Amino acid sequence: MVILQKRVAALNGIALERFVLRARRAAGLRGLVNVLVTTSAAVRSLNRQFLGKDKATDVLSFPAASSRSKGRKRVALAGEIAISANIAAQNAARFGHSAAAEVKILTLHGILHLAGFDHERDNSQMARKEIRLRRLLKLPVALIERTQPAARKSLKRRRGKTHLAGAQRMP
Repeated sequence: MVILQKRVAALNGIALERFVLRARRAAGLRGLVNVLVTTSAAVRSLNRQFLGKDKATDVLSFPAASSRSKGRKRVALAGEIAISANIAAQNAARFGHSAAAEVKILTLHGILHLAGFDHERDNSQMARKEIRLRRLLKLPVALIERTQPAARKSLKRRRGKTHLAGAQRMP
């Protein structure tokens, strides 16, 4: 399920639901993923309530261990993702792509977290997966590529060997 509490230019719920399905399949994630696109204030509140961090952030992921009924079938819930539309719009302007593309980048990042990846502890495994899936899903430069020094270094090395569609020079 996708909930767009805050409007994002050129993005509607149906398009984002389709993207979630494609990204989930590409990441090998089983179970449903709920996505909330909301304000920075709402994301800050979730971050404070569930993670004890009193600040807004671009994306939060909440893995779920439960399942819910859908008709007669039990449907596993992989988890939920909250995205700040405000920060997505700022990132999009900064990196030169649409806010809709940025929401998809953040959704992919959240899905990888729900699939068990952790870029802070996995020796760039998530970064490599995110880069590969970004290309497959035809997205601009991925979140980890532009935020982690090791991923940026790897991206610069690869630029000399192969062309990365949508790759941008890091500041």
